[in-house]
Amino acid sequence: MGSAERLERWESRSEWALAAVAVVFLAVYSVQVLTTPDRGVTNLLNGVMSVLYLVFVVDYVARLILAPQRVRWFLRHLLDLAIVVLPFLRPLRLLRLVVLVKVLHRAGGDAIRGRVAMYTAASAVLLVYVASLAMLETERNAPDSTITNFGTAVWWSITTVTTVGYGDTYPVTTTGRVIAVMLMIGGISLIGVITATVASWIVERVSEEDTANRAATAAQIDDLREEIRQLSAQLSDRESAREESWSSR
Repeated sequence: MGSAERLERWESRSEWALAAVAVVFLAVYSVQVLTTPDRGVTNLLNGVMSVLYLVFVVDYVARLILAPQRVRWFLRHLLDLAIVVLPFLRPLRLLRLVVLVKVLHRAGGDAIRGRVAMYTAASAVLLVYVASLAMLETERNAPDSTITNFGTAVWWSITTVTTVGYGDTYPVTTTGRVIAVMLMIGGISLIGVITATVASWIVERVSEEDTANRAATAAQIDDLREEIRQLSAQLSDRESAREESWSSR
């Protein structure tokens, strides 16, 4: 039977290992797309890709087994399922790099500026680069395609992720359009995360300042009460001394 503690331990131990595997995967995929290796190198790269694919499969199966509520976990991790069941759709295999984005996001630390800067820079660069690779591989041999080199693919990715969309270059294949939709969603999500993070930080700062002001006001009120008590005690002492003086006469 699975347990939440065992699942959490597995995820914490495998997170950086999977990120390293994702980096190797991206490097191998980049070589396959951007160069024209001979048959021997191509076979070697395909073998490496198969081994990397098995790592993701093992991780997915292990987490599914360790999950305390497997059906619920399965339904909540359909993206992870897509990562392991799309091995033959080469451009869509780049979904495996989602784990790299998660690790980079956590590496930003607790500081709001560091987290936003790390997440924004890493996610933007990664989105543009992998979308450019996937689109180039998909579109360069398609009839009537205008995306035939990496520079054009990068230009298309930048205009798409920023939701500008000049329309000078566009995908003509079904897979290319799927990649375009995913990139659009990724760009909108990235902007939404940044906006939400900044808004949360502003609310937190305002709340902290309000709490500090309330604490300062309460401290001032306590000081005033203490001064009033001291003045009252002094007046009482003087009144008592005056009564004693009148009594002695």
